[in-house]
Amino acid sequence: MAGEVVLLDTWASMFGMRVRIALAEKGVKYEYKEENVKNKSPLLLQMNPIHKKVPVLIHNGKPICESAIIVQYIDEVWKDKSPLLPSDPYERAQARFWVDFIDKKVYETWRRMWLSKGEEHETAKKELLDIFKLLEGTLGDKPFYGGDSFGFLDVGLIPFSSWFYTFETYGHFKMEAECPKLMAWVKRCVQSKESVSKTLPDEKKVYEHIVALEKATTGA
Repeated sequence: MAGEVVLLDTWASMFGMRVRIALAEKGVKYEYKEENVKNKSPLLLQMNPIHKKVPVLIHNGKPICESAIIVQYIDEVWKDKSPLLPSDPYERAQARFWVDFIDKKVYETWRRMWLSKGEEHETAKKELLDIFKLLEGTLGDKPFYGGDSFGFLDVGLIPFSSWFYTFETYGHFKMEAECPKLMAWVKRCVQSKESVSKTLPDEKKVYEHIVALEKATTGA
């Protein structure tokens, strides 16, 4: 099932990082193509004509879109390596539920906080912290969301940690103070998984990228 594997992505995308981590976990060799989200390539528009977004995994010429779906595809196709999704149907459903929750809540809430001021900013900041506290509670005392092993929900959430410094700087809070167990989990993932440590970009570089994006957007 190997064949040709190509990933259309952009370096700062937490959604793209999920796919890179999953591919690394499975030991899949692939060609990486960096996309400019302001000037999308004809290949990206051809392979994802519906959403026109990264990441897109192209396997033997066929595109798979949406990061959570791509990670599940990788898990199903490359079965010879440790599974990312739990074998128990209920646990599998729960992992999918929480990744779906992350997809619907985290980025949009951060965006509202980023692009607002005053009361709206504070409301979005509180909501963002509440989301992370809820996710911290879901982790409980387990080493990983997958229990003793790094799994689908871990892959789904860990890329966001490279954006925590940006969230903190714009929101004027500290994740370590707000969610200490979640931050301990981040350290565990980085220290124990090469797929994570080699994929996550430098948090200051992400912040600089967002500041530059803000200036380009506002013309400041």
